[in-house]
Amino acid sequence: MKLKMSPNSLFAVLLRSPWWISFALAAAVTLGVRLALPAQMEVYALFSAIPFFVVGVIAAWKQLRAPSAARVADTLARLNAMSWPQFADTMEQAFRQDGHEVKRLAGPAADFELAKAGRTTLVGCRRWKAARPGVEPLRELHAEMRRRDASAGICVVLGEPSEQASRFAGEHQIELLQGDRLAVMLRGIAPKSAL
Repeated sequence: MKLKMSPNSLFAVLLRSPWWISFALAAAVTLGVRLALPAQMEVYALFSAIPFFVVGVIAAWKQLRAPSAARVADTLARLNAMSWPQFADTMEQAFRQDGHEVKRLAGPAADFELAKAGRTTLVGCRRWKAARPGVEPLRELHAEMRRRDASAGICVVLGEPSEQASRFAGEHQIELLQGDRLAVMLRGIAPKSAL
């Protein structure tokens, strides 16, 4: 069973915040505990700050590896300029590099079937250029997921999905792959002419 952190927990919020905030909190906790406890218990000040320090290291590592806003915008612009065959080849290459077995599908609801660690995931990305993706392609993908008994779905989009689409995706185990995460996934994958 994989443990999942609540998105609104203190540590989840710190992971999304600038890395230096966690280090500042670690210093503040150390100072506060040191002032509040007697001198012989100063060691507890250090131990109480360790979780904040670890979160700061993880956040710094993630944020330093993340692509810049200019790099994300450039990647999304290049993806938007691709034809469907180029885009499909690029996505297939990215999923293979991520360790998935990839099977192309011919139906309108899903474009790829991914297999990894005994899990099947369907990917819909044919409508990747939609400016404001709605819920309809997600409903089609969800129906195909049920038909093929897939455990999850991924919908690749360049535009910002509607609120209804985001809610539907969250309720039906469909990941919306877009923006920064899409740029990170495709880093160094496609030929220079395409990406």
